[in-house]
Amino acid sequence: NREKLISQLTSGRAFQWIKRQLGPRQQAAVHALGLPGIAFKREPKRVYPKAMSAAHVLGYVDMDNTGIAGIERGLDDLIRQTDDYNEASPVVLSLDMGVQHAVEEELARAMETFSAKSAAGIVLDVHTGEVRALASLPDYDPNAPMASDDKSRFNTATRAVYEMGSTFKVFTAAIALDAGVATLTSRYDARQPLKVSGHTIHDYHAEERWLTVPEVVMHSSNIGTAKMAMDIGVAQHKEYLARLGLLDRPELEIPEVAQPLKPRQWHEVETMTISFGHGLAVSPLQLAAAGSAIANGGFKVSPTLLAMRDREPKRERVLDTRTANDVVDLMRMVVSEGTGSKADVPGYEVAGKTGTAEKPGRGGYRKDRLITSFLSVFPASAPEYLVLVLLDEPQATKDTYGYATAGWNAAPTAGNVIRRVAPILGVSPVKTRMPGPAIVEAGLVR
Repeated sequence: NREKLISQLTSGRAFQWIKRQLGPRQQAAVHALGLPGIAFKREPKRVYPKAMSAAHVLGYVDMDNTGIAGIERGLDDLIRQTDDYNEASPVVLSLDMGVQHAVEEELARAMETFSAKSAAGIVLDVHTGEVRALASLPDYDPNAPMASDDKSRFNTATRAVYEMGSTFKVFTAAIALDAGVATLTSRYDARQPLKVSGHTIHDYHAEERWLTVPEVVMHSSNIGTAKMAMDIGVAQHKEYLARLGLLDRPELEIPEVAQPLKPRQWHEVETMTISFGHGLAVSPLQLAAAGSAIANGGFKVSPTLLAMRDREPKRERVLDTRTANDVVDLMRMVVSEGTGSKADVPGYEVAGKTGTAEKPGRGGYRKDRLITSFLSVFPASAPEYLVLVLLDEPQATKDTYGYATAGWNAAPTAGNVIRRVAPILGVSPVKTRMPGPAIVEAGLVR
């Protein structure tokens, strides 16, 4: 721009950038002009060879290589020290790019199949908290981030919060068992809808009978779960949710991490609705981190995007080992006999829980706008990894017989992910085992 260039060169300043990030041909052409006072300065430029893969984890930088998002921003000082002065060890992430690629590909396939607005996927080592994959779609190319819109740069896996629906029922069952207010043989009357404070709690697929704790989880009974929460009590339920990390912003090495949205008032009705995943909005990251405490025998772990190497994982006991193991058995029954059957992968003992929640809108919840998710761990006999899949507003298809609930979309997507990533992660197929002793003692083996 002639006018801009004249203004720059007549500003009286001793130094002006004329153009940055020239290509070699442009530099050669300018150099050939032989203009006095024109010089060239070499600068580092960040390049992302894998383009869009893991874009929301890596983030991107500005023209001065200052971190703007993701790890680039979260660890900007450390990365600059490593790059410029070679005084620090290279920053090594916990991601496995083979696993990351598989998750991104399966999420993209699910988004296309079910016409979903967005999707998120997480694969987590339940013992160390290391994130092996974290994907958010739509995504963007960090080599040219501004070429994509804000929605594509938004990290759904960590920055969005949702009411997660029935996935919360595994936490309610875990709390009830751990607090000693229920056993696996405890029964709840789910014959009629439950009326409380002017609200009516229904079951999506009503069994209309008394249900044991495993049946409440397997058949995803809102009524049974709400009554379980009443036995737990408001204060104790809230205390356990806090222990599991569901009431506070989780720690992660990237800045795009959301606070949960908690109810302003928390009375009995809020405890009842939160027990089946309505009234408390959390991020997929939070859900995955809390789920890992059930999978690993009762320890809360802090998710991390950095390879552990010589570091010891942060672990805090939040549930009794037997409680955690019993709930994994219940989750296995959800897959082998219940709503999560389409997530089953022969040889990998998938255990999980479906979640379908209506999105809030003007005038209440929208039945035509769903958030579907599947929280899963494998192998059930000795869980090593957690896989979470979330789809935003998936649509019914001919193959799903008009259903758009999690069992028809998020669950099979998670199964596809596990089928692909288990061999990459070194998990060997196993023979299907018998359920744990508590399940057998309760007479729940069919």
